[in-house]
Amino acid sequence: MSKKIERLLILTSDFIAINLAWVVFFYFRVESGWFDLLSRPDFLLPMITVYFYWLIIFTFVGMYRTWFAHSRFDELATLFKASFVGIFILFFLILYDDYTHGASTSIRFFILLYWAIFFIFVSSGRLIIRSLQRNLLIRGIGRRKVLIIGFNPQAHEVHKSIKNHKALGLDVIGYVAVRRENVGKDFLSVPVIDTVKNLESVIEKTQIKTVIIALERKHEDILLDIISKSEGKGIELKIVPDLYDIISGQARTSQIYGFPLIDVMPELMPEWEKKIKRLMDIFLSLAVLLITLPITLITAVAIKIDSKGPILYAQERMGQGGKIFKIYKFRSMIKDAEKLTGPVWSSKDDPRITKVGRFIRKFRIDEIPQMFNILKGDMSFVGPRPERPFFVEKLSKEIPYYKRRLKVRPGITGWAQVKHKYDETIDDVKEKLKYDFFYIENMSLKMDFIIILRTVLVVLFGKGHYE
Repeated sequence: MSKKIERLLILTSDFIAINLAWVVFFYFRVESGWFDLLSRPDFLLPMITVYFYWLIIFTFVGMYRTWFAHSRFDELATLFKASFVGIFILFFLILYDDYTHGASTSIRFFILLYWAIFFIFVSSGRLIIRSLQRNLLIRGIGRRKVLIIGFNPQAHEVHKSIKNHKALGLDVIGYVAVRRENVGKDFLSVPVIDTVKNLESVIEKTQIKTVIIALERKHEDILLDIISKSEGKGIELKIVPDLYDIISGQARTSQIYGFPLIDVMPELMPEWEKKIKRLMDIFLSLAVLLITLPITLITAVAIKIDSKGPILYAQERMGQGGKIFKIYKFRSMIKDAEKLTGPVWSSKDDPRITKVGRFIRKFRIDEIPQMFNILKGDMSFVGPRPERPFFVEKLSKEIPYYKRRLKVRPGITGWAQVKHKYDETIDDVKEKLKYDFFYIENMSLKMDFIIILRTVLVVLFGKGHYE
């Protein structure tokens, strides 16, 4: 089952269940005649309002993320918590409305009845969909190919467990061994394809998306190399639990039908925070475009008068997941600045920078057109600065984990930008990388607000460096 079909089925199931729960509740509360009514309430408008209310809550808590062989009990537990929060909010909204209008507060107790009906209907719908998915996986539909790194008793136990749990939807298609002499061997008719030295080419050839690491203790030293080679390829990495202490702080435990695996370097920001972060990006970018419209017009005229060339400058950058996109800035350098030199980093006193360019760089005015990149979803307000593909490939060969920056959406400003200067040397890149990793490991709305505040102070006082 594709992700789109899965989301469509869940959205359809929730749509039917939420509205059916309202119909049943309305019948008990109004049509049954069992309860006294001061006036007959509307039916349709509240039903539509309530549906979108739950849709927003479910979206923010991550209930429309792609499900993959997770426990149905865990999903029901998440649904229970989400519905509890939603009912809690509704309870106090009704209480406040009754208080301000001087109405009887007895109606708020009916919300418990609605909660029971709502939970039964929505959970039943989701159980039906998840049971359907589970049966399809068992029958061989929508299964995922898996690569196991390591060829040892531990790896074989993982393989046997996967084979015994058909509902996981996993099929082991090959092993990647540590030692060359294991290449060509097999276990449960699954061959050892290659060694970890050639892991990148194996991933490319097999188009694998899930990798399970099952290394022996004596091979712990190659773990970081394996993770580094998997960076930026959209690979879901899982590791056998007894290696957890090696990468402490970079892994989060997850249970799949009781099958113990650990997700390596998962997304640390909760789903609801991601949604708020995106809404904040849209709001702020629109606000900046509107507020800075006079500055934008003046800057455009000044650039045209100051030097030959276009007003805007477009350049390819690498974004989240390795996606290539064009970043837009006001041109601050002479036309065809890299025609003779090729791709090079700019410096603070770069002679290629024009007079107007020096001014707009100092006050970050050249960054204004990037608000359109944010609206398109290629960038965020806060995140690691997007780098050119040429430098990404170059730096990833020199600096382990460099491509880990691609795990998150790049930003106009970031922790590295407010804490460090221009990238003029490889040492500068390494130093800023520490700040980028710190941000990725500690992403939160609170940290975004701190970075935005510091950025505003930098712009107002003309201090600090970006790129």
